[in-house]
Amino acid sequence: MSGFKDECGVFGIFGHPEAAGVTYLGLYALQHRGQEAAGIVTSGRGKGFRTRKARGYVADVFHADSLEKLGGPHAIGHTRYSTAGDNTDDNIQPLAIECKFGEIAVCHNGNLVNAHLLRRELVEAGSIFRTTSDTEVVLHLYARSTQKDRIDAVFDAVRRIEGAFSLLFLTEDALYGVRDPRGFRPLIVGKLGENYVLCSESCALDLIDAEYVREVEPGEMVVIDKDGLRTMRPFTEAAPSQCIFEHVYFARPDSRVFGRDVHQTRLALGRQLAREAPADADVVVPVPDSGTVAAVGYSQESGLPIEFGLIRNHYVGRTFIEPRQSIRHFGVKVKLNPVRSVIEGRRIVLIDDSIVRGTTSRKIVGMVRHAGAKEIHLRISSPPTTGPCHYGIDTPKREELIAATHSIAEITRFIGADSLGYLSQEGLLSAVAEDRDRYCSACFSGNYPVPLPEEGRDQLKLFEKVRE
Repeated sequence: MSGFKDECGVFGIFGHPEAAGVTYLGLYALQHRGQEAAGIVTSGRGKGFRTRKARGYVADVFHADSLEKLGGPHAIGHTRYSTAGDNTDDNIQPLAIECKFGEIAVCHNGNLVNAHLLRRELVEAGSIFRTTSDTEVVLHLYARSTQKDRIDAVFDAVRRIEGAFSLLFLTEDALYGVRDPRGFRPLIVGKLGENYVLCSESCALDLIDAEYVREVEPGEMVVIDKDGLRTMRPFTEAAPSQCIFEHVYFARPDSRVFGRDVHQTRLALGRQLAREAPADADVVVPVPDSGTVAAVGYSQESGLPIEFGLIRNHYVGRTFIEPRQSIRHFGVKVKLNPVRSVIEGRRIVLIDDSIVRGTTSRKIVGMVRHAGAKEIHLRISSPPTTGPCHYGIDTPKREELIAATHSIAEITRFIGADSLGYLSQEGLLSAVAEDRDRYCSACFSGNYPVPLPEEGRDQLKLFEKVRE
């Protein structure tokens, strides 16, 4: 159960008679990438944009009547976790404006590391911002472009931003998808009949019975309109830096991202973890859902049986209210409950994907201990997390990451396990062996491919939070 917060999900479709309904389904499949808010903007009927967005899960934001009102054959949608900007209604995406180029809407997965500098420049030049989101900077750059053509204005805007971004733009007659030159975040092209789809993960294509076509390449911009799909290259080529944590945790295991099957990668992580950190134990128990697939791989390699000794409550809402005094020490019990018959009197290998602050792991280990485990050997299917992500994942500051300030022995004592083993960085990259040079693992290694500007070290005074 990772302490990282999910990022954002984007979905777009062009030319479909039920664009809003299809986008709703796509966002439903991408719900795991953002649970704070959701939104859809539609176009293409000559009557301007239609918008529906609100805080909450996708199923709470959209209903049959609201989808019916979102007429139009073109749409983009967004599921949000607020990694840059407050969780307020103004920050909910897609963001839309009308300017000299007409109406345009945008949604974004990633984080612009120079957004604070650009925002300051734009404010000094007279721009007025309505949100604290770094995504709005892109719209202001677009609106202020001196280019005559709309596509050239998009070029102008995206060339000035730095960091991680997979962006969707929607106009009255076109859908654009843009991926940053290093390809930090995934963006996939699909096809539903004759209609092109853009989305964060292939699981969204599966739900709507769409065909996987390919990934938008790092540094590529695709333009979809009545003439089909064409591709452009706005950026100078850069070394790829795809986020390895998409495969460790963020992407759904039934997805294909960065050209790889996530399920198979997580199995490989678990098998490698068993080779590097074996344990003299009786049974492998995954922490659901984050450790489940890696635990299967660990079981396959170690020969230990896997049993589901922790059961997750999937019906815990966003606004669960914890009693203050009447029932204490909730910990993670509202989300997880042990199966005593699996755990009691046995030596347990407990598999999870990461340890962030250590407090959640400590509660889970305590819960398993209380259920009667004889021994608990915690195994983590990624290396120690020693640095924050600046590229679109909400992570604590470095001083809050337990592995950045404590030894493995100290972490083991803190969480109360009998032993603790992490996957090595070499072991992590071995799971994506043929593509290992294409991945960013800065949160483990400290090697950031796009450094923050010096003025950004305190992470964006202009944005109350960072990393959209």
